[in-house]
Amino acid sequence: MKAQVTVTLREGILDPQGKAVEHALKSLGFDSVSSVRVGKSIEVELNGLSPEEAGKQVDEMCRKLLSNPVTENFSVKLAEPAGE
Repeated sequence: MKAQVTVTLREGILDPQGKAVEHALKSLGFDSVSSVRVGKSIEVELNGLSPEEAGKQVDEMCRKLLSNPVTENFSVKLAEPAGE
């Protein structure tokens, strides 16, 4: 089982990295860019778990380590690896 975790800053939290990317894109001529928010993507492989148990474990991983619940949101997508 593979889990794709996406972590993003909560609305209202300043994103200096996103602002820097936005500025750089505009300086490269991408004038239609109005806002950029930067996040992170984490891929976790789990063995021997049902999709329900894998989802529970990844949710717990996110709450304990992979995200900061005060400033970040996270989403999880589970998928069986190709060929299984």
